[in-house]
Amino acid sequence: MPQVLEVPVATGAKTTKQAEPFGYQLLLDLYDCKPGACDDLGLCYEFLEQVIHVLKVEQQSPPFIFRTDGKRYPDKAGLSGWIPLVESGIQIHTLTPKEFISIDIYSCRKFEIDPLKEFVRSYFQPKRMDEQFLERGLDYYKSGSGNSR
Repeated sequence: MPQVLEVPVATGAKTTKQAEPFGYQLLLDLYDCKPGACDDLGLCYEFLEQVIHVLKVEQQSPPFIFRTDGKRYPDKAGLSGWIPLVESGIQIHTLTPKEFISIDIYSCRKFEIDPLKEFVRSYFQPKRMDEQFLERGLDYYKSGSGNSR
């Protein structure tokens, strides 16, 4: 159902502008990814190396990726990886038994969502991809923010 918003009447008074958020976070859940993608260390490492170019951010170090012991934790078998950014970070978590991947992209710089989603699709070829987009630190730029403890 469409929402109806009231338009403020111009009264000559100053209008307050909504402060920019500190950061932006895109959360992607990928279901039924291409066979083998969730356990492919090279593919996931390359994804983390290349996604920074789509995001147009600066990495602080090479990616880190860890493999979960599938014998000790069979339902959690897969990979977890992270690349630290000057602007924040990108994480990937895979679950091989379900061919499921979750990706968290967080940046204090605004970014285009659609090119990122297409890039992710090209790497992992999910049959379904759910997304959530969050604005973080909504009060960060307000005067006095974070000064009261």
